[in-house]
Amino acid sequence: MIRVRPVTLADLNALQALEIASFETDRLSRRRLRHWIMADNREFMVAVRNDEILAYGLVLFHGSTHLARLYSIAVADSARGLGIGRSLLRALEAASAARDRFFMRLEVAKDNTAAIRLYESEGYGAFDEIEDYYEDHRTALRMQKIIRYAPKRRRGNKVPWYQQTTGFTCGPASLLMAMAALDNTTELSQTTELDIWREATTIFMTSGHGGCHPLGLALAGKKRGFHTQVFVNQSGPLFLEGVRDPEKKRIMALVHSQFERQTHEQHIRIMHRDVTQLDIEHAIKKDAIVLALISSYRLDRKKAPHWVTITAYDEACFYINDPDPSLEEQTGLDCEDLPIARGDFASMSQFGKDKLRSAVIISRKPLRFPV
Repeated sequence: MIRVRPVTLADLNALQALEIASFETDRLSRRRLRHWIMADNREFMVAVRNDEILAYGLVLFHGSTHLARLYSIAVADSARGLGIGRSLLRALEAASAARDRFFMRLEVAKDNTAAIRLYESEGYGAFDEIEDYYEDHRTALRMQKIIRYAPKRRRGNKVPWYQQTTGFTCGPASLLMAMAALDNTTELSQTTELDIWREATTIFMTSGHGGCHPLGLALAGKKRGFHTQVFVNQSGPLFLEGVRDPEKKRIMALVHSQFERQTHEQHIRIMHRDVTQLDIEHAIKKDAIVLALISSYRLDRKKAPHWVTITAYDEACFYINDPDPSLEEQTGLDCEDLPIARGDFASMSQFGKDKLRSAVIISRKPLRFPV
């Protein structure tokens, strides 16, 4: 009898042997297998018969999002044709749904027709493909399945994902994604990313380099030919609570006043109130792109102000492009179009003890919001 159970550390040797037998490239090392056995941001299951491991499946979770990613699945040659892969997949989906995940995503080699047939028969649909994805240069299909609820009335934009190239340029990277969604001639490059950072930086922030001020990002977008507006629920200098040095605070306050003067000169509208979920919906319906300031704690436990690009919404979620793959296994696949439940987004989209909320609206034409 074959049964599916959670993995244990005692399975490590068998897992390593199965990994070596199953894959010639893109293998998980013994160290990474051990890491995922001990980790808690995953579902890791094995199919066994008489204590022999015949297959394993590993699903990774991204922060507090509602996305699960089937990272790896392997079935021993001797066990093929027994329906083990299907049983394992269903068990992983059920476990992921029980952990409040709405979607399962995966990548599969485009020429792996047997695996693709399995995934399609289980309700997965292809939504993208990536050339030269694997170490052997094969193309991967990206597939997705709704495992917990059926979203309705999704509205949004196709927003390309761009990875920030430094630890402090999430704002420029998010603005680049927004501009590229609105104008496909926008160059997604480190040169432009750093230019925007120099224009929009607060100079200092906490103990390191400054991040980007919402007014600075609005100015950078306006400079590049876009209409920009800002929501910010505070009227004084921002991000000061984590800075102890009085001189740094003075400089940050000076930068804030300069940005205020420049936005006034450029006729950029600033709305000193909370940005609401209805505001975000209104912007997306009008084909605008929203940059949102969040606390990164729910994504990576770092408690830092962090900019993301909102790509879409439906009745249950907002979807974001996060420019920062912060974990070793993460790539753009893990950070693109991430589903965030509306309640989680409400908690995530504020920063610090002062509960700072801010958003920058980027559009091709003027867009009006209620005061």
